[in-house]
Amino acid sequence: MKTFSETPATANDSNLQSFVSETRSLVDAELDRLLPAESVSPAKVHAAIRWSMFAGGKRFRPLLVLAVGKTFGAAQEHLLATACALEMVHTYSLIHDDLPSMDNDELRRGRATCHIRFGEATAILAGDALQTIAFKTLSEDEKLSAVTRVHLIREIARASGTPHGMVAGQAGDLEAESREVGAQELENIHRLKTGALIIAAARCGAIIAGASETELAAVTDYAAQLGLLFQITDDLLDVTATAEAIGKTPGKDQRSKKATYPALYGIEATRQQLPSAHQSACASLDTLPRSTELLRAIADSIVERRA
Repeated sequence: MKTFSETPATANDSNLQSFVSETRSLVDAELDRLLPAESVSPAKVHAAIRWSMFAGGKRFRPLLVLAVGKTFGAAQEHLLATACALEMVHTYSLIHDDLPSMDNDELRRGRATCHIRFGEATAILAGDALQTIAFKTLSEDEKLSAVTRVHLIREIARASGTPHGMVAGQAGDLEAESREVGAQELENIHRLKTGALIIAAARCGAIIAGASETELAAVTDYAAQLGLLFQITDDLLDVTATAEAIGKTPGKDQRSKKATYPALYGIEATRQQLPSAHQSACASLDTLPRSTELLRAIADSIVERRA
């Protein structure tokens, strides 16, 4: 298998698919190493963690850590632990998001959600454990300096929590159910719920690579637009795709009266927002004096999402 240092940071469709496949294999292998085995007590909690973690997720946030880090010249081995930590945080959020007290969903990534398979109490503990293992992983990554580790922990904690991160977005999402939501509130909800962790993934890759503040600002703008693209396509798929295609229950947002882009704008008007967000994401990369084809290809792939 090629390392990142042997493969230039350029991408056409086939190169992107190769990078995605390599990334998934690398991350899955490292996650398998980092997470407790099912045979280790408490076995049920560890089985629940692995059920959710290895259910075939897209690994988008790890992909972004590795792609941005690669673009700025970071070594693969310096990026991998952080990529895995972000996937742990993301998966913990999905486990909790599916709970009866939250979105009450029974299907995730094409299989029973964690609380359906293992019970609500175990699912809560599995999510709690993934969050703590994520920060343990970051703190113990001796391939990085202590200063860098603290910087990464701060980035991910801010993006995961409140008032500037995912938890705040999830709270806003719940509070917005069954009432009218304006454009600004909708954007704020999704900027926090979905966008914050995507931005953190991109920034972490750049931080590990030693990017300048100017470069970090461009990466932040790029990732913010990726977050918007990702949420818009996610909302569209919820109302247009099948359960087999997306691996979760379609139409759930509409039935729960969630604040979504199609609910506010309609399906066609929502689709019309995709080119603008895509163009803005790519424009943010124009200021970077380095090859950004891989990052542009990632933006292209989100627009073309079918699952």
